[in-house]
Amino acid sequence: MLRGGFFVCLFFVGNKAKDVITPYRDATFATETESLKLSCNYTGSADSLHWYRQYAGSPPQFLILDYSGYVTHANPPVSGISISHRKEENSVDLIIFSAAVTDSALYYCALSFVFKIHIHSSLLKMK
Repeated sequence: MLRGGFFVCLFFVGNKAKDVITPYRDATFATETESLKLSCNYTGSADSLHWYRQYAGSPPQFLILDYSGYVTHANPPVSGISISHRKEENSVDLIIFSAAVTDSALYYCALSFVFKIHIHSSLLKMK
């Protein structure tokens, strides 16, 4: 059985100290076929919360977003994922239902407000 290693590395891009999004953990580990979640929490409020994935040597790929409770998937949708926005905790999760080696990538959580977007990344590696 393959073991998956997930390393989360997030950074802040923005111009206001109150618009911050950070990871819950620096690293998460899972085995192949295991369900897992990558989580970010934020301060302030957000109009929408996004997740992107970037494979080495490729541009970021939009995965999914939550806009005030309305979920929008990539076109075509990426199978095996969902988003969970826990407003009362100011957090957003990307749930991967059955981790696979093909999930090894750099993941970005982003929050957007009117006229500004803040993007943060999470690195996911499978062993």
